Amino acid sequence: MTSTLEELDLDTITRVAADVPWQTVVWDDPVNLMTYVSFVFRTYFGFPRAEAERLMLCVHTEGRAIVATGNREAMERHVEAMHGYGLQATVSRAES
Repeated sequence: MTSTLEELDLDTITRVAADVPWQTVVWDDPVNLMTYVSFVFRTYFGFPRAEAERLMLCVHTEGRAIVATGNREAMERHVEAMHGYGLQATVSRAES
């Protein structure tokens, strides 16, 4: 009986871990201009100018900004795209 309860607990933990969304994080770098980062956010993600500039300022002042949240595959595509634009980006688990 104990093993069944342990298996249920393990299944619940696995399911909860799988449900945790992932994030695309863009990092500050010494190369790209702030206007370019804002342009990339508007062009790729379709953010309005004000949101793109807010996120760009987060990158500039805080060193990073979370620009997207969702399933891991989508976040990996976003990271690849950011690399294509010359920006430093990573995928990380969202904090629950």
